[in-house]
Amino acid sequence: MTEASSARRLVIAIDGPVGSGKSTMARRLAATLGLVYIDSGAMYRAMGWQAIRAGLPLDDQPGLTVLAARTAMRVVSGPAGPRILVDGEDVTDGLRTPAIDQAASVVSTCPAVRERLVALQRACAKESGVVMDGRDIGTVVFPDAHLKFFLDADLAVRAARRGKDLERAGTPMATDQLHDEIARRDARDISREHSPLRAAPDAIRIDSSGLDPEQVLARMLTEVERFLQTHKP
Repeated sequence: MTEASSARRLVIAIDGPVGSGKSTMARRLAATLGLVYIDSGAMYRAMGWQAIRAGLPLDDQPGLTVLAARTAMRVVSGPAGPRILVDGEDVTDGLRTPAIDQAASVVSTCPAVRERLVALQRACAKESGVVMDGRDIGTVVFPDAHLKFFLDADLAVRAARRGKDLERAGTPMATDQLHDEIARRDARDISREHSPLRAAPDAIRIDSSGLDPEQVLARMLTEVERFLQTHKP
């Protein structure tokens, strides 16, 4: 088996807080290696979107349990990347707003929502290698992933990156407000009882504060090459 064909069977987990660059790097790493990219965060945003559409209080865990069980969600390929279908409707373009960000963070604390989405995420990797990013990919979704990365960056850097994303999406937010919201989301993600945000013990940690995407990608590819020299996925 060639190294290229081995790379196409890899399962790679990339975790980290909001604004750490994990989605950008997961997308670029998947494209470089010819793997499928799955944005797990978009799946939680889609569930938050579904709860808002249903008029369900975001902290109503019994209601979220029922909603998660009856919601059909699929990730499909699109020209610009993966698309999220909720009950057959493509909701991808409506998921990148501050309101949906906060909704995703709240509904993700519901155990039934996490169990449902983890099952869907694992199903995505049954047919091919994947690069998946999120907050519990290396610890819960794929604890046996071939490679695990944990990306982080200073809070100010992450807030600036997220601010640029929101500007591009047409939903700008004041820097101070964004900084505070990310800090609150960090605290909620780290302290939640089920699947808290943390680096897996065997994760390769990368601080991207002073690095551009090319530098981070180069570091990741070096680790992939090192893995393939000693393992056969």
